[in-house]
Amino acid sequence: MSNICSNYCMRWDHLKAAERGQPELPLGLTSAAVRTFDTPGFAGMIFYEIRAKSIINRVPGGSRVPFQWTINPYRGCTHACRYCMSGDTPILMADGRTRPLAQLQEGDSVYGTEREDTCRRYVVTTVLAHWSTVKPAFRVTLRDGTSLLASGDHRFLTDRGWKHTSARGTDQSQAPHLTSRNRLVGTGRFAQPPADTPDYRRGYLCGLMRGDGSIGTGPEEQAGDEDRLRLASADIEALDRARHYLAEWGVSTTEFTFQRARGNRRAVAEIRTSAEANVAAVKALITWPDLPSLDWRKGYLAGVFDAAGECRDYLRIDSADPAVIDLAAQALDRFGFEFIVSGPAKAGGSVRIRVLGGAREHLHFFHLTDPAITRKRSIAGRAAKGSGMLQVVAVEELNLDVPMYDITTGTGDFIADGVVSHNCFARKSHTYLDLDTGRDFDSRVVVKVNAPELLRRELAAPTWAGKHIAMGTNVDCYQRAEGRYRLMRPIIEALRDAGNPFSILTKGTLILRDLDLLRQAAETTTVGLAVSIGFLDDELWRSVEPGAPSPSRRLDVVRALADAGFECAVLMAPILPGLTDSPEQIDRAVAAIAAAGAGNVTPIPLHLRPGAREWYLNWLASAHPQLVEHYRRLYQGGSYAPGWYQREVTARVRVAARRHGLLRAASHRTSGVDPHATAPEEAASDEAPDTQLTLL
Repeated sequence: MSNICSNYCMRWDHLKAAERGQPELPLGLTSAAVRTFDTPGFAGMIFYEIRAKSIINRVPGGSRVPFQWTINPYRGCTHACRYCMSGDTPILMADGRTRPLAQLQEGDSVYGTEREDTCRRYVVTTVLAHWSTVKPAFRVTLRDGTSLLASGDHRFLTDRGWKHTSARGTDQSQAPHLTSRNRLVGTGRFAQPPADTPDYRRGYLCGLMRGDGSIGTGPEEQAGDEDRLRLASADIEALDRARHYLAEWGVSTTEFTFQRARGNRRAVAEIRTSAEANVAAVKALITWPDLPSLDWRKGYLAGVFDAAGECRDYLRIDSADPAVIDLAAQALDRFGFEFIVSGPAKAGGSVRIRVLGGAREHLHFFHLTDPAITRKRSIAGRAAKGSGMLQVVAVEELNLDVPMYDITTGTGDFIADGVVSHNCFARKSHTYLDLDTGRDFDSRVVVKVNAPELLRRELAAPTWAGKHIAMGTNVDCYQRAEGRYRLMRPIIEALRDAGNPFSILTKGTLILRDLDLLRQAAETTTVGLAVSIGFLDDELWRSVEPGAPSPSRRLDVVRALADAGFECAVLMAPILPGLTDSPEQIDRAVAAIAAAGAGNVTPIPLHLRPGAREWYLNWLASAHPQLVEHYRRLYQGGSYAPGWYQREVTARVRVAARRHGLLRAASHRTSGVDPHATAPEEAASDEAPDTQLTLL
């Protein structure tokens, strides 16, 4: 990997940034070289290479973990997944309009989806985080002409489930990815909003006034003001737009309260003018042109919809004036909409025009014409469906890196140019660095480059008593970044030379690179090795842990360590309620762990600390919404599952472990945690068990 960005530094002094406006950081940092690398696996990532002041860290006394001392050469984790799209991708906002992805902010309301029985429906959700990166770009083209620019690991909802853009853009070549057999779920590309031209404004005023306004003879009490204009509505957005447009032509109006709110009835406001010159100007503005332009037609449709339209299960416009409906029909036909017109049910009744095509055509109408009243533009509760028009035509790698953006939402997805798009579940566990909750978690990694030399000095200090040191308990010390920095080899060498007992917990396969050193260390001190394998389901792994090696590869690590003479422990972590905790699933996992040669197995039910809790529950609401209420009840008391649930899971693992020959406490030589960690059969008290490590 070649260094392409190593010519500037940030100075942090006593945990506080002194340059570039960096926030205070809870680490003893003196300086940091900021680097990026041109290897695709590290695209968009920033590494802060610092010289730490200390490396052996004491665990706070109130912590529930079963060890006192740790070494963490990294802060931040490259196991995390990243999903992102081009910044100009239009995102469907809660008001029915669109905004480029790059311009979204935390707290914005957008549309996502939620599963209801067997159907996904559009719902309004909140943007929880927003960030940017630079990644290799892929173009996805759909049959209806929709063109989406995304990273290879971005996921879209298809008729066959969530699929990555391209296998070439993911860490796993077998990850589900888009093919020409897939159809995306959504409405298809959004129409460009109309230009705010004089013709559009005239058309809007014509549709609004003809559809709902009144220009005529005033009441007797206003004799002398023979003509006047009145426009009343319970939706102030339409009145505000009309007042603004009229003011552009010098027509001033006055606002009144036409009807006060009462019970379930909303207040109605009115704008009016009775000045003869104003009324004459308005009459001229709303005259129907002989050859209306496209802008005028768009404005007219927006105005008449605001005045006399509605959109629930279908979009309709009603008017007692057949001429109003006829002009709307001409405009709809000009823009290619399909519709039907029905006459009045009785003499003097309304004529109705109904736009066909469902949410797809209705959104197209809203974006093409831009009505002012947002409540009428809602598609909340409408079914999110796929169609043949959203079939994937091509996925092209552009061979170029571009700035991309992503968000986290409450539903775990959002609507990107008309298709349902997966978001990144950005955890808040990186906030101990005062870095943001999104991109920073997995793209800004602090590397303690002096960890090995610092460790040797601290191990040799007279005050150090040679206590057991646990590694991999905060972030994985064998994450992908270790392949670049190679800090663990000299760390293990230092521990070996000092004869200091240690243990390593990992999900990574890089530990096998250091097998020779681990063997040497085991000849002089106690070495505990543990691998985290919570379940075997590959589809669930891709969804929950896409940046970590697959369960089968982790079993290979257990097998290799066992073949090398280590009694490798396996932490079944995390066991996911309702997803991986059935007796059958646990038995299958324990059988595979035993077959790989594990020395023992310890169950660790999922616990949800702040940060991990938001990440996981967002994912759950998207992937398994039927379990959300179950989790709310299970974790209503805090971060840990209740004691009865822990005892039940432990009993299931104990039964499986007995069946497959693994029911014995962790040995002092091979435990992946502190040798004094609670054994499986003891780890089910009503309090959180000490073996519940932070694994998410």
